[in-house]
Amino acid sequence: MRHRNGGYKLGRNTSHRRALLRNLVTSIIINDRIETTLTKAKASRPLVEKMITLGKNGSVHARRQALAYLLTPASVDRLFSTVAPRYATRNGGYSRIVRMGPRKGDSAEVAVIELLGAEQELSEKAAKREEARTKRREELQKQLEEREPGEDTNPNSSAA
Repeated sequence: MRHRNGGYKLGRNTSHRRALLRNLVTSIIINDRIETTLTKAKASRPLVEKMITLGKNGSVHARRQALAYLLTPASVDRLFSTVAPRYATRNGGYSRIVRMGPRKGDSAEVAVIELLGAEQELSEKAAKREEARTKRREELQKQLEEREPGEDTNPNSSAA
């Protein structure tokens, strides 16, 4: 019987499961959104909420507890300086799980777990990426236009 045995085993032994969840929680705090399987998202959600609650506390002890769980000091700094203040007036419910459908390779149920209120930051990041992409495209187009039409386009071929 599994009475009072909460949580997800995720088909892994204890140390592997703990490492996986620590990686997921660290990634969520750094990136505000990750795509993973539904079960992993459900397993990591309470841990993310606990980390944000520690960040809202803001004490040195809470920071040390977060450092003991999260993998990088940069993630702890982001948690205490950016993520936790975002939820200062909110009592729980900091994350959202959105189902994305089955994955093509193994048909596993994929979901996105994201922090609420991060939409503005994520859209700014996407806009920056799109801007850099268009700039790169324009530079490549300019290089192609500068190239003379009679010039050989394949650098590996040799005209003998």
